[in-house]
Order: sequence, then structure tokens, then C-alpha cells
Amino acid sequence: MSFNNLQWLFAIAVTLHNLEEGLWFPQWSQKFSGWPHPVGKFPFRLAAIVLTGLAYFLAYLSALGGKGSLGAYLLAGYGFAMLVNVFFPHAIATARFRQYMPGLATALLLNLPITATLLYRAVTENYVELKPLAIVAILVALTLVALIQGLFKVGKGIENLQLFTK
Repeated sequence: MSFNNLQWLFAIAVTLHNLEEGLWFPQWSQKFSGWPHPVGKFPFRLAAIVLTGLAYFLAYLSALGGKGSLGAYLLAGYGFAMLVNVFFPHAIATARFRQYMPGLATALLLNLPITATLLYRAVTENYVELKPLAIVAILVALTLVALIQGLFKVGKGIENLQLFTK
């Protein structure tokens, strides 16, 4: 499958993964005492919606910009972050706590093969160069972690206003 097709398949995989997490992770994080950072339904789902939209936006930018574009690098960086996400936290938490962490199924069945292939095709089809991608991927992953934390805070603030939670 070509990078052109994989960029859209990646966005679909992110959608399905975030849907699985959105349905079950907030409750799991609240009741599972081993999880260090419980998160409410609204803050988590807000973050999942924004991150899903970001995947489509970056796929669009990549498709529009083509080879060597900022969009291609940012999408590949997001792909790297989702590839890491398969293992940390999903696989590691499931193994460590001996309890299924929501998101593991879609992480293994969709994110792992799709993001690995996306990254491989991005490099082999010359959409990105490996050395600059290494830097961009780390920056995108760190930015996503910060974005998620910020969205959790915004979501909690909105939740506290009780505008959308009744």
C-alpha cells in the first residue's frame, strides 16, 4: 500500500483507537487503583476528539503538500507517536498490571501494522528523510503529550462548569 493511501488509513486507525479508549478508558482509569492519573469521561473524550481531528488535518496537509512537505513530516511524526503508544502505555500497562488496558486491541491490530508501514513507506517513497524525521518525530511526540495534558485540563475546567456533563 502506498504512502498516499496509508496517510488516510492512519487517520481511520487513530479514529478507531480513540473510540475504543473513549468508550472504556475513563471508567477503567477511575476504578483501577494501579493507574496513576485517573481522567474523567468528558476531559478524555474531548482530548480524543481533538487528537482524532488532528490526524485527519495532518493527513490532509500531507496529501496537499506531498513529498518533503511539512505535512508529511508532521504526519509521520504523529505516526511515530502512535507506534510508541502501542507499547507505552498499552502493552506495558496491560502486562504490568495484569489487566487489559482499553486501547490495547486497536493498538496491536491497527496502530502497530499501519503506523509501522506508514513510517516505512514515508521513508522508502521519499516523503520524508530519516534523519530530519527522527527529530520531528520526537518533537511531535512530546508536543502531543503536552497537548493531551492541556486538553485534559481544559476538559476538566469545562466539566467543572457542568455545561456538557448533565
